[in-house]
Amino acid sequence: MIKIKRIVSLLVIILVLLYAYFNYDDISGKIQKALEPPTPVIKEGNAYTKNKDYKFVKHTDTYVPYQYNDLLDIYYSALDQGWDEFTFYCPKEYDNCINDIATISNDEVLLSNINNYVHPFNSYSEIKTIYDDTGEVTIKVSHIYSPEEIEKINYKIDDIFSLNTNSNMSNNDKLLKIHDYIVNNTIYDVNKAERNESNYDSARMYGLLYEGYGICSAYADVMATVLYRLGYDSFKISSSNHVWNAIYINDNWLHLDATWDDPVTSTGAQALTHEYYLISTDRLKELDRNENGEHAFNNNYYLYF
Repeated sequence: MIKIKRIVSLLVIILVLLYAYFNYDDISGKIQKALEPPTPVIKEGNAYTKNKDYKFVKHTDTYVPYQYNDLLDIYYSALDQGWDEFTFYCPKEYDNCINDIATISNDEVLLSNINNYVHPFNSYSEIKTIYDDTGEVTIKVSHIYSPEEIEKINYKIDDIFSLNTNSNMSNNDKLLKIHDYIVNNTIYDVNKAERNESNYDSARMYGLLYEGYGICSAYADVMATVLYRLGYDSFKISSSNHVWNAIYINDNWLHLDATWDDPVTSTGAQALTHEYYLISTDRLKELDRNENGEHAFNNNYYLYF
């Protein structure tokens, strides 16, 4: 019996050694990450990187988290750079890092609101987070607009600027002219908004610009792209069922909602208003007429308001 036990023990030791031999890189990698996580590989951002700090999320240079808010900043910064994939590591000092990653990566509302702070060309249609017990975290991003679509969208916006603005106009005047042009040359896609049925790509600005039909997400993306071109600091704001733009102008953060400036009329005729053009939060709430209106956003995500 003792001899059999010794043989079994020897076989176990041999199997462990064989496993260690053939999995040396994986095992040593895990040990290294546990002792001292690797330094993240940081690439340059693309042409649409804002590198802006906001009250809710801020740009980070290190991509090393030590608390929950650092993780939010990493998600924002990785999206803002326009990366398709990014890997970072939880340091040993941050005991709850993986648990916080799990919470954030499963919170679609939180991630969507972080997404509102980046340029539309860098925003995601899908975002996945892969992590393991070593503290390695990889964010994988599928973007809303392809490089080919971005090229066509930029071409169309170039044309809009050329038709509606000139070098003698102020940026404020240019913004108003382009706002009016977009409202006058597009139609709100009621079928898409109310029944999720449409023959148009109306949820994205490609459909708004090239097909003439859009819903709020398309209007907000177009205006965000225009605001970026004009040099304004801006981001999108969303409620449970609507999205519009915030813009820093004349030393104030104001709201701009091109969707609601393009009302649906009973006759189907085109209409243009400026009721939601550069207004305060108080005015926005007044126009909504109740606290649960379509512009009822979460103040925790939009701390300027």
